[in-house]
Amino acid sequence: MSAFRLADGTPLHLVRRGDPAAAVTVVLLHGYALDQRSWGRIAPLLPDAVEHPLAVVSYDHRGHGESGRAARGTATMGQLADDLAEVLEREVPDGRAVLVGHDMGGLAVMSLTQRHPELFAARVGGLVLLSTSSGRLATEASAAWPNALGKVAQDLEMVLGAKLYGVFREHTSRAVSAGLRWWLFGDDPDPELVELTVKMIRGNWPHTVAQFRPALDAYAREAALSLAGDLPVTAIVGERDRIVAPADVEQFVGGLAQGYAVVLPGVGHVVPLEAAAQVVPRIASVVHEVYRQENLS
Repeated sequence: MSAFRLADGTPLHLVRRGDPAAAVTVVLLHGYALDQRSWGRIAPLLPDAVEHPLAVVSYDHRGHGESGRAARGTATMGQLADDLAEVLEREVPDGRAVLVGHDMGGLAVMSLTQRHPELFAARVGGLVLLSTSSGRLATEASAAWPNALGKVAQDLEMVLGAKLYGVFREHTSRAVSAGLRWWLFGDDPDPELVELTVKMIRGNWPHTVAQFRPALDAYAREAALSLAGDLPVTAIVGERDRIVAPADVEQFVGGLAQGYAVVLPGVGHVVPLEAAAQVVPRIASVVHEVYRQENLS
């Protein structure tokens, strides 16, 4: 873990892996109400999945996980893009970056193209977007899942007590998993991944959930990859995603010169956890393409 403090004083929980001298760095940006633990099945594998030296950087967005709280007025996609720009300038000062964004992390990448176009053009070599689109969420009801789940988990702990809640954790996870299968997961989620997702959402409830929801609603209606140009862009979405429509993702990248959409059968919204085995080689493919196009070694 690296100590990283943004210009406004907000600390970010940031983790580096791989070769720090690599010509390409993958930067992983997690989704709404989650944290970088959602990359736990991907980040450790990436350096060995690529034929060239590779660095990997992941961090918790401000207001999420172990990073500092989002101050009033900073829970916006524009601010997350500014934070990403700082991370690129200070933690990845050389070489090319492949940005991998899940859900809200993908929107932060889009916002970067608009707020920091020169930095994006100079430093970004490729994109991988998971469960991300430029349109509205699939349903208005989908906005309710983090708040509802966080409230249920907190109420259970208050009623049972922290010790008893821990004893019955397996049973509460099973009780919650029915709802999670509908909102976030595909056909047959791993109970351990369901429990991890519950933990992440509980950790971000209620402040982060409440703060960032309006920003998601406001930004997703106008988001676009305005400067993607000829970059390799892979967009991955689960066939069972009930928050982001697969058809919207396919249309979203269809107009890009090197845009490629992948719909994963039976997979839901939390693609980094549920489909890591399918995601890792696709990130590696984009990294290889960046090495090839940039004539890096």
